[in-house]
Amino acid sequence: MGVSDNTRGLVLAMLSGLFIGTSFILKKKGLRQAAAAGTRAGVGGYTYLLEPLWWAGMITMIVGEVANFVAYIYAPAVLVTPLGALSIIVSAVLAHFLLKERLRQMGVLGCISCIVGSVVIVIHAPQEQTPSSVQEVWDLATQPAFLIYGSYIIHGASADCAFSASLWADKCTGLPRDLFLNGCDYVAVICVITQLNYLNKALDTFNAAIVSPIYYVMFTTLTITASAIMFKDWSGQNLSSITSEICGFITVLTGTVILHMTREEEPAATTGIPKGTITWYDGDPSKALQEAPFITLDNSDYFD
Repeated sequence: MGVSDNTRGLVLAMLSGLFIGTSFILKKKGLRQAAAAGTRAGVGGYTYLLEPLWWAGMITMIVGEVANFVAYIYAPAVLVTPLGALSIIVSAVLAHFLLKERLRQMGVLGCISCIVGSVVIVIHAPQEQTPSSVQEVWDLATQPAFLIYGSYIIHGASADCAFSASLWADKCTGLPRDLFLNGCDYVAVICVITQLNYLNKALDTFNAAIVSPIYYVMFTTLTITASAIMFKDWSGQNLSSITSEICGFITVLTGTVILHMTREEEPAATTGIPKGTITWYDGDPSKALQEAPFITLDNSDYFD
């Protein structure tokens, strides 16, 4: 008895979560070592590029992302996408033990919610319906419902919309190479680049603790919506299974938000900032000169 496509997709998605979650810890430890040896990245330093541990984290993340993309070939988005929460659980647990970032009781509850929701989704996940020809892909992409969704993506031009649009292009990698010549892979590349552009802008403008849960929730929701519209992932399923999947999905999202809301914020970076002492005289001859620590602020980011 052979292994089903859903099982292959499930294993790849879980491996992806493990690799990506671990990569965050490796890169963080590499950044800390770089900060101890020179100017840290938060104040414009690039010494982390010389840290083997940081590069190990980057390679681990690339492996995880590749596994995640391949998982979409074998399993439906409603199964693969929510399992991305496993990377958040892995990073939170490893950070607790390796980075001494305390995981609070509510954070543990968030992890449990993610696991329970993922199990419910896995149990009730539909079978994959992969297109078998270029014409079938074109027919799916030009159906009215998906065109309306696509117009929303183009008009919205957000990171999550762009990345969810790359889902149908990623499905095409399971077809012959002539589909590549029809532009399917090019669409995926363009969408990923657009996603990175807007995600970097968001991270540069807002706190990562705010961006991360919003990004995950929106990306997961939009990806499952795109797949449900284009590939009809839920066709043939009964109402009970669909309801269970939706409940599991909501449970995963709730656990993710709880986990991020209870994470302790990292103290502001001060390494590499010029320090000194400021001295003043208040005009009273009976009092001596007074001194206090003084930090020179060269970047407007420190006033946020």
